Amino acid sequence: MRTTELVDGFRHSAPYVNAHRGKTFVVMLGGEALAQNQFRAILNDVALLHSLGIKVVLVYGARPQIDAALANNDIEPIYHEGVRITDEESLKVIKQVAGALQFDITARLSMSLSNTPMQGAQINLVSGNFVIAQPLGVDNGIDFCLSGRVRRIDVQGLKRQLDNHCIVLMGPIAASVTGESFNLTAEEIATQVAIKLKADKMIGFSSQNGILDRNGDVIAELMPNDAQNIMDKLSEQGSACVGTMAFLKASIDACRNGVPRCHLVSYLEDGALLQELFSREGIGTQIVTESAERLRSASIADIGGVLNLIRPLEEQGILVRRSREQLEIEIEQFMLIERDGLVIGCAALYPFEEDNAGEFACLVVHPDYRDADRGSLLLKNIINKARNRGYSRLFALTTRSIHWFLEHGFMIEDVEALPQKKKQLYNYQRRSKILVLDL
Repeated sequence: MRTTELVDGFRHSAPYVNAHRGKTFVVMLGGEALAQNQFRAILNDVALLHSLGIKVVLVYGARPQIDAALANNDIEPIYHEGVRITDEESLKVIKQVAGALQFDITARLSMSLSNTPMQGAQINLVSGNFVIAQPLGVDNGIDFCLSGRVRRIDVQGLKRQLDNHCIVLMGPIAASVTGESFNLTAEEIATQVAIKLKADKMIGFSSQNGILDRNGDVIAELMPNDAQNIMDKLSEQGSACVGTMAFLKASIDACRNGVPRCHLVSYLEDGALLQELFSREGIGTQIVTESAERLRSASIADIGGVLNLIRPLEEQGILVRRSREQLEIEIEQFMLIERDGLVIGCAALYPFEEDNAGEFACLVVHPDYRDADRGSLLLKNIINKARNRGYSRLFALTTRSIHWFLEHGFMIEDVEALPQKKKQLYNYQRRSKILVLDL
């Protein structure tokens, strides 16, 4: 029976279901996302995260809804340094908007009709005074009035609710120790909650699937400093929406304060949240404290991953078959590229100490990851290892990749160029080409 896409998708998502279970995610749903019809599907996906054992804090914003409501009440919005100045008249309107959105979100996450994604969900949604606010104060003579910032997060209270299998819902209004209400940005609340909870992820939404490069392609991964540079350029050009810029800044702050990964995905593409979290490649942009992909030495625990990678090429006759027992003996000679626990590339350096040489062997990159020159990365690392060992040359045998080696500085030689031990093992039926790189 032919494997269906559904079954295939389930199997590929299983490692991420297991990895995410019990983790804490802060999901920030800006007002721009809530204004779309698609927001109902996003809330269904948030409910699915909860059903998979993920602890969810849902923070919602209301920027466009507040602007529209203020306009309907003939109140001119006033900003200073990009921050809304909230007087008492404005705050009354903002409370109404925030309250209405809270009820809408609560109603959606309370739905349990048959034949809907929410059937049998039984979600307990909790809101409360988990955020204590304080006024922004005065800046260069400008009084921000009732615009505030986070003073304190009730971390223990949040953890109790999350441990009781509740989704915690937070809006842009928070109270102070004096009993006053203040208008805060959803981005700051989400950032501070993620930092204080030591959340595993913070997730936000924009009109596009993350940050795009000059060609319009999604940048899959950014370190905080790179994200800062992009944000500075976007600010100069004025080409990014306010919500995207705000979340990008929040992500940089969160990552620099210990949140491992922040994700930005589209609120317009159905299922973008699930594709980002439960597929290996994702769909949006991650801002990360360390790369999801890393180069490292192999260990005995990697035998299975290496075998899965090289077996298809062995079956095609491109690689000489290695038994599991042989690989167990040789595994310490291997370097790997690992992505989210999957071995996506490998190469080995076999020593020929008596000839002051090394063999570059078993170079394999997973078919889905051959567009980023990972083979060159592995070769560069092996060359550095060979030089550190004092080898004078590196040789390789290949039947298919001759031009790739020539492009990387290798020269074609005959069998006599091989070390004596390797020469004795040379298979004249395979007629592998011999390439040598002087170090």
